[in-house]
Amino acid sequence: MRLNNRNKIWLFQFLGTLVITVFLLGIFFFFVEHYFYNFLGWSSSLFLIVPAVMIFIFYLRGRQIFEYDSDGEALNFKNKNVLLFLDKPLNDEFPKYKLKSYEVLNAFIFKKLYITVTSKKSNSIILKYDISYLTEKELKDLKFSLSKIIRNNKERE
Repeated sequence: MRLNNRNKIWLFQFLGTLVITVFLLGIFFFFVEHYFYNFLGWSSSLFLIVPAVMIFIFYLRGRQIFEYDSDGEALNFKNKNVLLFLDKPLNDEFPKYKLKSYEVLNAFIFKKLYITVTSKKSNSIILKYDISYLTEKELKDLKFSLSKIIRNNKERE
């Protein structure tokens, strides 16, 4: 099964650009209000606080693009940001039989996928992916595919 949300790159680029632009405009309006007009007083700090919270939430939600491929004998996970300067992309590929378990953390603002993989050197490795921007249908399909692989692995043991 293949799953990706690359068709929404334009939307994520727009959101990233919008958040950065609102932040820069907030800085500009704060300095103009604070040093030239001073009508709002301490309330002018909202020009900085609101855009800063927006940037924090955008950053906290994590990488926007998520790709999953389970065709063949290997699992392939890719997770990358639209804004390249935020985080470096994640690329992981490993055989299906090494998949031990998975867990989806569904918090209020963000969603994370934790994959547990068996390893020769250590007992297990936990891989983390940001899946905040997946739709409910895509998330349901991902869970179904991973559950099917884990079930097949348990039958082989």
